[in-house]
Parts: sequence; C-alpha cells; structure tokens
Amino acid sequence: MTGEREQPEEIVSKLRQVKVLQGRGSTIAEAVRQFGMTQQIFYGWRKLDGGMQWSQLARMKKLEKENQRLRRVAFYLTLDKLILTEVATGNFVRPLSSDQWWPTVSPLPAGAGSLNTHVALGVSQRRACRTLGQHRSTQHKVPQGEVDEQRLTDHIIELSDQYGRY
Repeated sequence: MTGEREQPEEIVSKLRQVKVLQGRGSTIAEAVRQFGMTQQIFYGWRKLDGGMQWSQLARMKKLEKENQRLRRVAFYLTLDKLILTEVATGNFVRPLSSDQWWPTVSPLPAGAGSLNTHVALGVSQRRACRTLGQHRSTQHKVPQGEVDEQRLTDHIIELSDQYGRY
C-alpha cells in the first residue's frame, strides 16, 4: 500500500489487531510484519491514536477539517478588513503615466484605491477589486475626456450663472 494513506478506521483496526497478536505472545516486529507495515509506522500511528475509538478518531478528523475552514475564513475576513482600512486612509497613488506613480491624499475616482492596495498589501488585484466592489477593468483604463469637454463645462457654468436655478 505504498503511496496511499490509510483511513482512520483502518489505522485503528490494524493497531487493535497488532495488540491482539501481542497478547498471544508474538513480538511487535512479527505482528507488524503480518500487516505489511514497519515498526516506525506502527509507533507513529500508536502515538497519534492514543487509544481512541474509531468514532472518536473520525470526529477528530472532522473537527480538524472544520477548524482549517474557519481559519481560512478568518484569514480572508482579516485580509478584507486590511484592504478596506488601506483604502479608507485615502493615501492612494494616481497614475501619471503607465510607468510613473505619485501619492495623493484627495479621493480618487473608482478604481484608484484598489491598485495601491493590492501593491501595498501584496494581495492580488482580483482580490482587492472584489473586496472594494469594483470591476478589474477600472484598474487598466485611464478615463479620458472628450476634446471639447472643457468648453462644454464652461458653457454649462455660464448658462447656470445666467439663468440661475429652476
């Protein structure tokens, strides 16, 4: 059975059978050889087993798996909290060009915070964007206004000054 892991119930069963053979007068080496394992494996299993019943061992494995899942959940929640804290500080970087960055304190448009967050915390861009509720394409495309946008903005301001509020 090289290369395969034994199931907990198989381990408990083999340990009991070795114990029975020992009670009949055979040595540990002879009893272990009959089941195709080494003495080191037997002693390692016996150390881990500690005299547990099969149901106890299965329950322990189930609890270990649940504990691992809860640790992973706690890790991701902590990571999300760090990402949101980093974004809430407002110390983002705004793209100057594709290869230059500078720090700013003012709020930036959607997408500006997650780029710095994923660089500062060492998390993936996908994780940072998912936490912030942004699409990843906001990280790659720099918004560019129309050619006449400034002229139109000035005209709208002029009209609002002229006619006031309706």
